[in-house]
Order: sequence, then C-alpha cells, then structure tokens
Amino acid sequence: MAEDNGCAVLPPKGVSTGQIDEIHKWARGNCNRIDPEFQPIMSPEKINGRDIFVIWVPASDNRPHRAPDGEKGERKYWVRIGSESVDAEKNGVLEELLQLTARVPFDDRRELRATTDDFRETKVREFLRDIRSGLLDETITRELYRKLRIAVPVNGHDAPKKIGLLMFSEDADHWFPGSRIEIVQYADDSSGNLLEEKTFRGGVHEQLKNALAYLENISAHHIEKQARSFRVKGWVSYPIPALREALVNAVYHRSYEESSEPVKVYLYPDRIEIISYPGPHQAIQMAHLLQQKPILPVPARNRRVGEFLKELKLAEGRGTGLRKLFRAMRENGSSDPMFDFDDSRTYFRVTLPAHPEYVAISALRDAAHLKALGSEDDAFRRIEEAWNKMPTSPTLTVEYIRLLGMKGKTGAAEDVFLQFQDEAVTEFVPSVANVLVQVLLDSGLNKKAADYMKSMPQLLASDDALDAAILSRRLGKQQNAHRYFEKAGDAVLYDTRALHEFAQTKIKLAGKAGREQNPQIRASQKRLLQEAQELLERVLQMDADKTRHGFAWRDLARVKRRLKRPTSEIVVAYQKAIELLPHEHSLRTELSKVEN
Repeated sequence: MAEDNGCAVLPPKGVSTGQIDEIHKWARGNCNRIDPEFQPIMSPEKINGRDIFVIWVPASDNRPHRAPDGEKGERKYWVRIGSESVDAEKNGVLEELLQLTARVPFDDRRELRATTDDFRETKVREFLRDIRSGLLDETITRELYRKLRIAVPVNGHDAPKKIGLLMFSEDADHWFPGSRIEIVQYADDSSGNLLEEKTFRGGVHEQLKNALAYLENISAHHIEKQARSFRVKGWVSYPIPALREALVNAVYHRSYEESSEPVKVYLYPDRIEIISYPGPHQAIQMAHLLQQKPILPVPARNRRVGEFLKELKLAEGRGTGLRKLFRAMRENGSSDPMFDFDDSRTYFRVTLPAHPEYVAISALRDAAHLKALGSEDDAFRRIEEAWNKMPTSPTLTVEYIRLLGMKGKTGAAEDVFLQFQDEAVTEFVPSVANVLVQVLLDSGLNKKAADYMKSMPQLLASDDALDAAILSRRLGKQQNAHRYFEKAGDAVLYDTRALHEFAQTKIKLAGKAGREQNPQIRASQKRLLQEAQELLERVLQMDADKTRHGFAWRDLARVKRRLKRPTSEIVVAYQKAIELLPHEHSLRTELSKVEN
C-alpha cells in the first residue's frame, strides 16, 4: 500500500490471496524472536475490492521488548527518533526508556471499579461510524469492546480499560475527577467581571468537539472585499486551527491520574489562555516550544487517548502540532503563541493573543457602551489605554484621533498620527491621514490639513483615494479631488456620495474652463459637463435618501442648462428637485429664471 506524505494512496496495490498466508506465517515467526514474546493483531481486509493485510501493534503490558539486530544479531532495545529506529543504548536513552516503559500507561490500564455496562454502546458505535471503521459490522457487544481494546477478559468476565471510560462513559469526570473542560469569559483583566462560564462534560472527544464549536462561534470573523478583484481578505479573532491545536494538546497531554484539575480556558478581551495540569515532560524545554530546537520524541502521557483522537483527525501525533500552531497564528496576522510553566512543572499554559484588530474592535465596543451610559470620560480613557498598548492599530488610531479632535486637542492628534506613521504598516497610513485631515478641517486648520494632503502617497487604495478626493474638495483643491476620484476606479461607481461629489467636481472644473476663450479649453468644458451629466444620472438610478436625489436633480438641471439642453428637460429636473426638497426656496427661484 503506497503512501504520500503520510496519507494512503487509493486504491491500494493489495496482496494476493496466496501471499496472505505467507505474510501471516512470516510475521508470527519473527514476532516469536522478540523478547518478551509479542504478537500483534493481524487482520486480512478488503479496500476498493483489493485484499490488504493489516498489522495492528497495540501497546504491550510487558514492555519494554528487545528485538534482533538483523537476521542473526543480538537482541537490542530500539526507539524511534524522527524517521529512524535506533539502538536506545547507543543513543543514550536506554535508562530513560526503561523508566518510562516500566509500567502500563494509565489510560491503558484496567479499571476494576467499573464494568463494561458503564460503557455506552451507542457512543462506541457513533465513534466507529465517525472514523468509518469496519468494526461497526461486529454485532456482539463483548467482541466489539475487545477488538476496540477498551475491555480485556479477567477471571471469566470482561473488565473495562480506563480509556474506554474516558471516551465512552456517560461522564468521564465521574470516574476521573477533573476530566472536563471549563471555559470562562472575562470582561477585562482589571475588574475581573465574569461574563460567562461553560463546562463541557461527557467523553474526552465529545468535550473537545463541543468546546471547539463553542470557541469557533465566539471567534469574530472579519472579511473585506479586495478592490478590483474577486478575492477577499480577512482575519478572525483567533484562528480555528490554532485553537484546535492548543486545546487538543491540553486534553491529550494532561494527566488523568495525577491531577483533579480540569482543562481551563480563560477568555480575555485581548487573549485566550489554555491551561492543563501538570506541565510538560522534563525533557521539554522552552526552546523546543519556541521552535528554536527540534521537538524531542518523548513518549505521550496518554497514548491511547492520542490513538483515538488521531482516528477522529483531532490530533496527528507526528510532532507537527507546534508548527501548525505558529503557522495558523502568523497567517492570520496574529502575534505568536506564548507558553509558560513553573519550575516544578505543575501546570502548562498556552496563550493565544487576539488579532490586533479584534482587540481594537473590543475597545471600540466597550467605549460605545460606556458612552451610551453617559460615561464620556471613561469611554475616552478606554480608547486611550487600548491605543497606548497597540499604537500600530489603524482602527484604534482613527478613533483616538477623532476623539482628540472633538476635545480640541489637534496637536495631540497630530502627535498620535506621526507616531502611527513611524511604526505602522505603510499601507494603513493614508486612511489614518485622511481622518487627521478631516479633524484639522473641522477645527478650521485648513493650511495644516492641506500640508498633510500634499504628503499623501501617489498610490492609494480605492477607499483611501475616495476619502482623499472628498477632503480635497473641502480644501477647494478641485483638480486634486478629480485626480483622486479617478484613482479610486470602479469603487466610485457603487458609492452615491462619491458619484455625486465627483460630478460636482467636474462641474466646478468646467466652470473654470468656461471663462477661457480657447476653443480647446471650451471643448474640455463641454466634455466635463457631459461626464458630470452621466454621473448624476447614475446617482438618480441608485438607492439614496431624498436629500441626495433632490440635490442631484438640481445639479443635473444646472448641467443641462449649461449644455443648452431643451428647456423642457431643465424644467423637469428642477420640478423633481422641488418635489424632493420642498423647503429649498432657491430651487423655485432658479426654476423661474429658466421659465422666464
């Protein structure tokens, strides 16, 4: 059976019926050479209509074992390091191997306090259905439990193994206190206010699935359409692959024997902490976790739990979890995960920082709530504190500059922008600069606003170009505004305000050209007016409020008048404007001039 990157290649090559007996005899004979003797489970199966021979090697109760070095070599203890099987003694890990393997792992031991009646057969069969196992065809319950190796015969009856109770009992926490997941959500660090607390019980895999589903539901998703592209970009507050790796690791590697503490997940506005007990294996150091050194092949604390989680595709057990965790965080634009444990290794904590913009959105939400309660100063302080922690966040910087402008602190707003400009990603600067320009204009500081507009980069994203165009119009820089509108491209066509202002810009520029006697300039004036007419007609076809449509009709009437269109067309346009804006008396005055 071929494999590609750890996955089976289907259909399998298979073996002939005659080969199966030969393989069976060969495997039995060679396993008799192992000391102590060990026989795996061997099972002929069919996949895609072809015969294969499965050799299943469960953990031994008599480990460790020795196997010959070659056909006639002496027996040695072997360990797996990376992709190789090596001599444990020559590689200096024999003593550690003997210590670690001197006893049966906790999750593979018998649990004499319980009986197989404490299993829920429906849960067992649901698990087998999820992993598409052929064991579902086994109709005898006792044989099913034995083949799944969650029960073993003892003195004429079957005794359950601890792994069976961890996975398939009504509540694993009943048999092994602490075998549950607790998720606690806090409002913030300082107050300690508790927003919500959830406890997940049942089998270990059920806890994991339900806890992950809960975390996925509370993880905020932000998706943004890319200009001039069918693609979208986005981020989530916490990438699901990272959450999955961290939580699965906690459940997989915690102790169900030594600790009665549950796996704890603490949700804060700026991070998630996942804590399990006890800490990592003594051989694991911080450098391994930070990927500064290759991860060591230490034995899993709960080998059988790992086997079942791998079958459910929740765990891999190939030493790739850390790489996936870091990759998921970085691809999302989040900071790297953090790890910590005490010297005695009584706990292990993984901290996943929230995406920076999620932290910003949380701060904005909190500030809005405080403002609604009348706590304006507290709302300002919430934004200020959040920005001081994350001065490179465009969302926070924009809001902070706006609030400073409302307080008349334009100098402080400029300082905030300059710090952001020095530290933040260059692509985010124009959108924040536009907000600063608007604040300066609102404060009557037109010269300063114009200076910042001059420093605007030539290449702008569509939304930034639109904002820059509108601000240029406020500064009376119609030619600059026209240039920015053109840079915005198709984005203008779907924004009624932008379309209307673009048309007004063309009307203004046509007015300047109209005072010229040069025929070429007058031709340019006519083209600008015709383009303005097309934009205004598009505005009138789009959804917009009455005021927008009313003034669009007025501008259209003025354009048609300058283009010397028939009087009837001009009158109709003014009448439409008056119908929508009955209190604008200037419209009637202009209409009367046309009619007279």
